[in-house]
Amino acid sequence: MTIVGRMTTAQDATSDPGPGSAPDRAPDRAPDHAPDPVADGWDDEAAASYDTPGQGMFAPELLDATVDRLAQLADGGRALELAIGTGRVAVPLARRGVPVAGIDYSPAMVARLRAKLDHGALPVVVGDMTSVRVPGPFSLVYVVYNSLSNLLTQDAQVACFRNAAAHLAPGGRFVVELWVPELRALPPGKGATVFGTAPGYLGVDTYDCLDQQVVSHHVWFGDEHAQPARQARIGTSRHRYVWPAELDLMGQLAGFTLESRHADWSGAPFTAESPSHVSVYRLVR
Repeated sequence: MTIVGRMTTAQDATSDPGPGSAPDRAPDRAPDHAPDPVADGWDDEAAASYDTPGQGMFAPELLDATVDRLAQLADGGRALELAIGTGRVAVPLARRGVPVAGIDYSPAMVARLRAKLDHGALPVVVGDMTSVRVPGPFSLVYVVYNSLSNLLTQDAQVACFRNAAAHLAPGGRFVVELWVPELRALPPGKGATVFGTAPGYLGVDTYDCLDQQVVSHHVWFGDEHAQPARQARIGTSRHRYVWPAELDLMGQLAGFTLESRHADWSGAPFTAESPSHVSVYRLVR
């Protein structure tokens, strides 16, 4: 069982963030491999268990703040979500009155979204968020909940920035929600750290610091009263981590300048201790 996504806190241990991308047409710089949604774990089974209403990343205190901020940044214009998934953010944003479109590489995830809103209300293109185009322009493009890290090369991540820029009207914004690499948590001389625990769950990250790769290992423990007892499911998800300074350089390569960076969607200050950030880029060319 392979699961693509990154969880950053214990409360997220029952949920994964949205998928990244798969090829539709060649990006400016092609990824090293051609991702496949089923091989990467985004099949019917994963899509069926993705939504956790009211819990984890669907918790109202997180989701409401996310939608509030994105609606403000859209500033009355259209929004495009990259890695839209089942519509965790896009559906409530559309219901808030913001015209939303999306890109996602998993047909199974998009099918789940379709049960919430039809194509007329929320158009989605199945394809690679580094290259596929959606009729625009948009005032806002966003990729949330660490989905940018599902692109496993620097070239692919830069291509995602460039594709976002290609969809924006002059002065439009690109919003990236991403975790901060947790290398300080690594024990001296070791390459692994526990990043999340919850009843029946353990999450461990293993790092390749040379290539900026991290593999998240997820272990779900079964019911001790079940037969056979204490069965476990094990999943892995691969990511390329990005430092904020590198992210800003990616933005510059695509014609963006950093407008703001906060620790969360509510606008908390971003500090050296922040585990994640919400970065807003403005298109300047």
